[in-house]
Amino acid sequence: MEKSLGVSQKKLLLISGTGWMFDALDVGILSFVIAALAKDWNLNPSEMGWIGSINSIGMAVGALFFGILADKFGRKAIFMITLLFFSIGSGLSALAPTLGIFLILRFLIGMGLGGELPVASTLVSESVPTKDRGRVVVLLESFWAGGWLIAALISYFIIPHFGWKIALLICTIPAFYAIYLRLSLPDSPRFQLTNQAKHQSVITKIKQVWSKKYAKRTLMLWVVWFTVVFSYYGMFLWLPSVMVLKGFSLIKSFEYVLIMTLAQLPGYFTAAWLIEKVGRKFVLVTFLLGTAVFAYLFGNGDSLTMLMVSGMFLSFFNLGAWGALYAYSPEQYPTIIRGTGTGMAAAFGRVGGIFGPLLVGNLVAEKVSTDFIFTIFCISIIIGVLFVMFLGKETKQLELE
Repeated sequence: MEKSLGVSQKKLLLISGTGWMFDALDVGILSFVIAALAKDWNLNPSEMGWIGSINSIGMAVGALFFGILADKFGRKAIFMITLLFFSIGSGLSALAPTLGIFLILRFLIGMGLGGELPVASTLVSESVPTKDRGRVVVLLESFWAGGWLIAALISYFIIPHFGWKIALLICTIPAFYAIYLRLSLPDSPRFQLTNQAKHQSVITKIKQVWSKKYAKRTLMLWVVWFTVVFSYYGMFLWLPSVMVLKGFSLIKSFEYVLIMTLAQLPGYFTAAWLIEKVGRKFVLVTFLLGTAVFAYLFGNGDSLTMLMVSGMFLSFFNLGAWGALYAYSPEQYPTIIRGTGTGMAAAFGRVGGIFGPLLVGNLVAEKVSTDFIFTIFCISIIIGVLFVMFLGKETKQLELE
């Protein structure tokens, strides 16, 4: 790979990707921890839903807050702070004696996670040449699948034998290594050249994001982010628990979800290969439609074969769509408001992540069938597809403003 202004693309991708992977490890482990906590603390479905939702509330606050700060103080500094937030919070959550304290710590972890993801994609998209930009950002997102795989492996081998607390402590250690690696990373060259960004007020930047020039793309991004996050956290945080509800044991459910998770990697790599060939819009629309179809089939699945096949394709398409969304979002704005615009879209999306797990928790408590629940997610994704099709513009090979 060629040099990308001060650091090789490979090094930039590896260092940024390790942090991204440990973000995913944390979110992934949570889906398994919720299933284990339900047994340990006798939680009802509504309380289980709140664990996922409080995480998303923190992510919404973090995406907005740290996105704005990244335009003022630089991408790298905020990158480091967000990692610290979730590393320390994750370690402390292993020691939480009650659900209340666990929820407070999940909020802080969520702030770190929510801030890191849009800031990381902004930093990488600003640091690589135009011809490689989409592919490299999708490859950055592919580290998410690695994190989920590690989470599934830790959950399968550790939680049944040693408990969820040990699993959470294991997740904390590598995150500190990611902070150490990141010290050698230079800040975004575009940010360093744009002094104007540091002196504009927060209100001015927010107004610019919704100015006449950017309002259409902002509306499109906000709706897509909301529908994608709402459906992802509603479906994936509940996957192990849904498998338990369908009659499988906790250990068997972990095993099946681990196999489904493996399909995330080819989803990312396919999206990364296609994104510079056919464009962001095509990849995003196609992969979201695939997600909608297999969400419906998974919800209606009654045999193990049907659940496994639809679950694997659901992982394949959904995570490929995430990769395209992270590549597409920073390309909508100029450098001066890129962190703010991407952070605001991600923050609004996280509101969907609050409602998704809560909705599932409440519907499960009311004995609503999983086919109805997954049909809701299917419809929400189709709404997102329509907004991309009619309001989105293609940004393939476009120079960043």
